[in-house]
Amino acid sequence: MAKQTTPENRSVRLLKVGEQVRHILSELLMRQEAHDDVLSAHTVSVTEVRMSADLRHASAFIKALLGEDEELVLKALRTHTAFFQREVAQRLRLKYAPKLKFVPDESFDTARKIENLLRDPKVQRDLDAAPSED
Repeated sequence: MAKQTTPENRSVRLLKVGEQVRHILSELLMRQEAHDDVLSAHTVSVTEVRMSADLRHASAFIKALLGEDEELVLKALRTHTAFFQREVAQRLRLKYAPKLKFVPDESFDTARKIENLLRDPKVQRDLDAAPSED
């Protein structure tokens, strides 16, 4: 059975390399070096990059500004994956260049759902009725 990887049990090296890859991808997107009309027309945020334990695979979590045309942006990023991988490999100088995978970042949507649940009048009533811990 495969070991479940969570942010708590990832090594510092994995986190550092992931953050370096995130910075490189963000810089490439900000400077519009991919030369793509879709990517040039949208502001794209790289919210997180998770590295595999062997540093050969990287999952880049992407969010288009205001969530507009997210599927179109992801398709454009996936079209230019080879360019992004080459740039990351040149700038990082690791033994193996990580294979990039672009995935949508759903954490903002999840946070919004939780926030809406907490604002529900029934939940507010229960929270207000809870005894204080003083």
